[in-house]
Amino acid sequence: MPVDLSKVAIRGATQEHLEIYDIRDNLIILKDGSVTLTIQTTAVNFGLLSEMEQDAIIYAYAGLLNSLTFPIQIVIRSKRKDISSYVSQLQKAEDEQQNALLKNQIAKYRDFIVKTVKENNVLDKKFYICIPFSSLELGVSSSAKLLIKQTGLPLPVETIIEKAKVALAPKAEHIYRQLGRLGLRARQLNTQELIELFYTIYNPGAEGTELVGSVPYTSPAISTQ
Repeated sequence: MPVDLSKVAIRGATQEHLEIYDIRDNLIILKDGSVTLTIQTTAVNFGLLSEMEQDAIIYAYAGLLNSLTFPIQIVIRSKRKDISSYVSQLQKAEDEQQNALLKNQIAKYRDFIVKTVKENNVLDKKFYICIPFSSLELGVSSSAKLLIKQTGLPLPVETIIEKAKVALAPKAEHIYRQLGRLGLRARQLNTQELIELFYTIYNPGAEGTELVGSVPYTSPAISTQ
């Protein structure tokens, strides 16, 4: 009797389709053996600067681009501003306030904040610079194909991380110096921050909840519930 394929359950984990093999030592290790170092940076409101300051920023940014001898990826993540925790704090302060006048003022301020964010669709933007370490830089020979089939990586993960750190550290320092010329502050995201970042990307409904801060390292990046 032929099998009706439309009724066969497909048991494929979403996790298998992600390019990320692991996140450790403040680095993202991909399944092909490549590695990414992620830097979060501040921004500057270009429109509020004077003409002289704008020119200085443009020249400094051009200097950054011209100084690069390696590829980078600039990522801007925009999302609606989550003020739920702040509103909860205001509500708690309002409930605990004994002075009727102050209690009323807190309530008005809370309503103003909620209305402003709702009507103006306030966005929260985060800026990242990703520095890649290609799997080609590992210098893997064809004899590593057996290991790739067994582990999914061309070399042991510890070896990949060690080589990636040596290659990425000076590149990151160069980016920090160039961003400093722009008046920006930058820092590398650590392991926990990277886990939370990808968790909230794949599970946007979890953002702003206590779940995000307590995601265990072994939890799937994508929730199935």
